[in-house]
This record gives sequence, C-alpha cells and structure tokens, in this order.
Amino acid sequence: MKNYQTSEIRNLALLGNSGSGKTTLAEAMVFESGALQRKGDVSAQNTVSDYKPVEKENGNSVFSAVVFAEHKGKKINFIDNPGMDDFIGNVVTSMYAADTSLMVINAQNGVEVGTEIHKRQNENYKKPLFITINHLDHEKTNYEKTIESVTEKFSGATSIQFPANPGINFNSIVDVLDMKMYTYKDGKAEAKDIPAEHQDKAEELRAELIEKAAEADEALMEKYFENETLSEEEMMQGLRSGIVSGNLNPVFCTSAKAQLGINTLMDFIVNVAPAPDQVKPLVDKEGNEIECKEDAPFAAFVFKSSNEEHIGEINYFKVASGKVSEGMDVMNVRKDTKERITQLYACAGKNRTKVDTLIAGDIGATVKMKVTKTNDTLSDPKANIEFPPVDYPEPKHRTAIRPLSEGDEEKLGDAMNKMHLEDPTLRMEHSKELKQLIVSGQGEYHLNILKWHLENIFKVETEFVAPKIPYRETITKKALADYRHKKQSGGAGQFGEVHMIIEPVVEGIPEPGGPTKVNGKEIKISVRDKDEIELEWGGVLQFYNCIVGGSIDNRFMPAILKGIMEKMEEGPLTGSYARDIRVLIYDGKMHPVDSNEVSFKLAGRNAFSTAFKNAGPKILEPIYDVEVFVPGDRMGDVMSDLQGRRAIVQGMSSENGFEKIKAKVPLAEMGNYSTALRSISGGRAMYNLSYAEYSQVPGDIQSDLLKTYAEAQEEE
Repeated sequence: MKNYQTSEIRNLALLGNSGSGKTTLAEAMVFESGALQRKGDVSAQNTVSDYKPVEKENGNSVFSAVVFAEHKGKKINFIDNPGMDDFIGNVVTSMYAADTSLMVINAQNGVEVGTEIHKRQNENYKKPLFITINHLDHEKTNYEKTIESVTEKFSGATSIQFPANPGINFNSIVDVLDMKMYTYKDGKAEAKDIPAEHQDKAEELRAELIEKAAEADEALMEKYFENETLSEEEMMQGLRSGIVSGNLNPVFCTSAKAQLGINTLMDFIVNVAPAPDQVKPLVDKEGNEIECKEDAPFAAFVFKSSNEEHIGEINYFKVASGKVSEGMDVMNVRKDTKERITQLYACAGKNRTKVDTLIAGDIGATVKMKVTKTNDTLSDPKANIEFPPVDYPEPKHRTAIRPLSEGDEEKLGDAMNKMHLEDPTLRMEHSKELKQLIVSGQGEYHLNILKWHLENIFKVETEFVAPKIPYRETITKKALADYRHKKQSGGAGQFGEVHMIIEPVVEGIPEPGGPTKVNGKEIKISVRDKDEIELEWGGVLQFYNCIVGGSIDNRFMPAILKGIMEKMEEGPLTGSYARDIRVLIYDGKMHPVDSNEVSFKLAGRNAFSTAFKNAGPKILEPIYDVEVFVPGDRMGDVMSDLQGRRAIVQGMSSENGFEKIKAKVPLAEMGNYSTALRSISGGRAMYNLSYAEYSQVPGDIQSDLLKTYAEAQEEE
C-alpha cells in the first residue's frame, strides 16, 4: 500500500438512523475498491465493519468501525457509526477524526429520529455534510416523500442525482452533474443519454445546482447574474466552497445492497470532498490551530481504543500534523510518557494492512502502547502539542449491578474498565452512599449490551438491581436537644453532656447572637468560634462554639463536631446524607476524670439526632432537567407520560421540526424512561438529562420512604 499524501486523503463519518444501511454502504465501498473478493452482508454476519460478536448476534452496529477504501489514486477513510441513540458516544468520537460527514437516509422512511440526532452532532462540530438516499430498490421505497423530508430538514440539500425508477426494479440513476443516466447491471454502470421523460427534471435540478454553486462565492454570483450559468470548472469551484462552508449538502442515490450508485458517490468524494488540509484544523489545548502539513512537527489525537481478539489493545488515531513511521519515538503528552510506535496499520474493520508511514490528515492504528488510550495526544517530544479530550454526553440511564458469584467483584471491575476504554459513555461508580455499584450509560439497551459483554466476553455473571436514589435529609425549623453520655465500669468511666440548638441554613440567614427563643425557652447565645464545612455531598454544616463559662473545654469541640458529622453521613430519617444545617453548642457538662473525646463524640451525635427529629425534618430528592424532542403527533402521549412521572413542565417550543418539552423530573421517576419514550414515540423521540437541584419530596412519598427504611432496619 502506498503512502498517501494529505491531498489524496478523504475522511468521512457515516451517519444515519439505525437500519439506513451505513454498514452495507461501507461494505459496498470497500467492495467497489477491489479490496474484497466477495461482498459481505449484515444478515450473513460477515461484513467488514460489524465484526464484533455482539454485533453479529444483534444484527446492528454497536461500536464504530474504522474502514478505508482506495479509489482512483485516493484513500477514503470512513467511520461506520451505530445508528441508535444509545451509542451516540461513537458518533461524537468520529467527529474528532472525520473531515466530512455522509448522512445515509432510508428511502422507505425519510428523515428519522436517528437522522435528527446525528444531524445535531454534525452541526455541533460544523462538518461538511453529504447525503445519500439509500434502499432505493426496496418495494416500500417512497423517493418523493423522502426527498421532501430531506429538503425540509436540511436547508442546504441539493440534488446531484435522482432515481429514474425507484422501487424493486431500480437500476438507473440520473446524474445532473454530468447530465447522464447510469444504468446498472451486476453492479457495473453504463452511461447513457438522459431519456426524454426525465430531461425536464434533470435540467431543473441542474439549474438549481448551478445556482447553489454560485451562491457559495461572490465572484461566481456576479458571473451567474451576467451569464445566467457557470462553466463546468466554475460550478465545481462553487460546489467545493459551498460544501466546505456547510451551506451546500449534495444529495446522492444508492442501493448499497445492490451495489448501485456506489461508484459515482465515491467519484464525487475523491473529486469534490475536502482533503484534511482544506477544512478547519484541530485546535490544541492552548487554542492554537495545528495546521495539517506534512513538514510540521508530528502530532496525533487518539480518538478510539479497543480490545481486539488475538491482538489485544489497539489505538486508532488521526495524524493532525507531520508524519509518523514505524520505530518512531513519540511523547504521550497527557501522561508525560514516552512511547514507541512499533507497528502501524491502515484498518478496514477487522482487517488490518501494515504500513510504514502515515502522513498528516491520515487515520491509522497502532498496538502495544504502554499507557496510551482514548483522548491521549501523541506528539513529537520537542513540540509537546496536546489536544483537548472528547466531550462525551452525560449518562441518561442508570442501574445498580452486582456479580452473582462471590469473589467476582475484581473481575467485574476489570471488565468494566475495558468496556469504558472502548465506550467512554459507559461509566461505573462504587457509591459509598448507596452501598451499590452503579453503572450508567445512554439508555437501557446500552446497558443491556454492557451486560451481554460482561457475561459472554468476560465470563462474569451479573444481575441488574434497582438503583437506590441518593436522597438528602434536612430540617425546616429550630429545635434544641441535650444528651448526657454516662458510663461507669469499675475504673475510669465515660461522661459527656452536650446542649445544642439546630436550625436550617437558608439564603440570607443572619449570624447568631443574643437571646433566641426555641420551643418557648429563651437562650442567650454568645458565639466564640465558627467552623463552616462545605459537605462533599452538597450543602453546608455551620458549627458554632457558644460555650460560656467553661462548661465544656475547647479540646472536646472537635469530638462533638465529629459525632455530628457521623450522624450527618447517615441521616436520622432514612440513613441518607443530611445537609444545610446550623448547630450551636451553647451548654453542657464535663467530669474532671471521666470526660474524654469518645464521651463527647457520642453525646454530640445523640443530641444532634434528637434535635434533628424535632426540627421539622424533610427528605430531599434529586431533580433533573429533562429536554424531550418529539414529533408533534406524539406530543400528547409524551406529555401525559411526563406528568405521570411528577414532572413540572417548564416550557415548550418547536425546534428543527420537532416539539421540545423542557421539564424538571425527579430522578426516582426516570428509571425506565429511555425504554418508555422509545415505546411511546415509536423510536422517534430523543431526550437529554442533566442534574438540576434537590427538592423536598411530597408528604406521601416521605411517609413511604420512612416506612421502607424502618422495615429494612428491623430486618437487619
């Protein structure tokens, strides 16, 4: 395999809804390049890019796959992405490596929710976008409806082609760029003159194409107004400018399964799609643009790591500048560690081709790295360039997990680390608070795929259990309490007595001092010392030493505080963390012999517990901001479901053809939301989730929580 120059490289991300045919299109392009003797098929489980066992079993992509095809002296690198929202992390990753996106649309369904999700990601990263309408040979193809939905959703959509005979007999494509009709037989195209019945439509679309090309450049627009047309060279110039700016999205026609339209699509990619040095370059952590040039210092961003059978860990990277060769010593800048590039590969899914050099703009892979993983930068040691990490979406679904066999905890942890390496949107947390191992991801299906891997690949039998909710406890009014700890057992005993007032910490609360009345009793407060503690679980504890006359020595104050903190870590109501409380220690007693730190810790702990229960205690629950994007015809059903989840709707608006609902919803009500929303909307809705605040639970729910906790305590 030759060493491709930057100008000879094209990098594309394949986007689109699940079932649109991205994997089959990738297979078709590799087959068209001549790299495959026999074309694979998703149903036969033998495609180049869906090669992982879980993908074969489920019949859909789960991980992105890096694939290349050589075509007419150029190298096309493309990243085949899963279409389901559960695996959106792969799409985000591919945006860091691709220079252009190719949106694949199912001609039976038109623009779908996955199209919208991937379109949004592409807009976030401002990538040039091509569109191909696929499955045009299916009996349920509706090209007119599909192209209507495409032009409605994509303002820059401009037809390069249209099908002459969509449906089960589809075999001809009219190309308005070169004004020919291509008729296919056994995957090979024969160029013909455009038949009379398609001539008017072809001329109309070509005129639109020329106008869109002219709009991309002021000089071209002037020529267009003067001559009412553009030359072939001018039109191609305008197309390139419009595509790079994102204002023009060329639309193609394909049947990837039947190998129709693949050659003309690949021709356009190598002739018109921008090379890596013709798009906005990567920006390092300092905000400097790193020009994509071969004669610059080497820098590469590792955008994907994977564990592969028979080979171990493999790292995929994009060369941002310079070039890299086998045997080269580089610096992992993020981890400040030297690495050696022992082997270099160009990858076509599971197939790897050894290369000796990769040049700026190219995508490749390497193995046997010491510490390098996803999000690392490899750089010339003298240049010390580092790129910022991928910004992955926050988790939307969580559950607790536990191994079925005792002693498998370590194996489960190791397996989860390997899964996180391959899919960073999968997260795991050992929750000290909940006493559970919590795993989170982008949806219920996402976590089911995780479980499949744990059991089938890593041989760790597990079960999902309902995740506990991280409730909080607080108070709503002042209360006072005292507690005497006294213990005598022959020798030195234990004695400590603590009197305290507690009250809620709210915004604007004045500092304590002077007379204060609690439960009809007036107490004079004189503050000697204050300690304000920002709690790691949120909120504050304000601890005041108000002892006058030496009834408790200062040396016992830390022990009293420790006792209070222990109780706040296991709240008096349900064992949840307590927060936002002010404690005033105003009196007490000590013994010259028997008082010690343990005595005052226990006295402080028990006095706090008693006072807490008398201070209008409330349970708080985590509330999340939820944004739901739903087609208008499913709006009512989605709203009804949200209301059943105790949601407070904040607003509604229209965005990109979808209705957007903004609401605040308790985390306790979001357990199965990804699956429920998919069912309600027929898979056409999507949502985002982010933590907002803690809020008091309704009284009936607090009663249920108290009852459940009391029953659990009795069982223990």
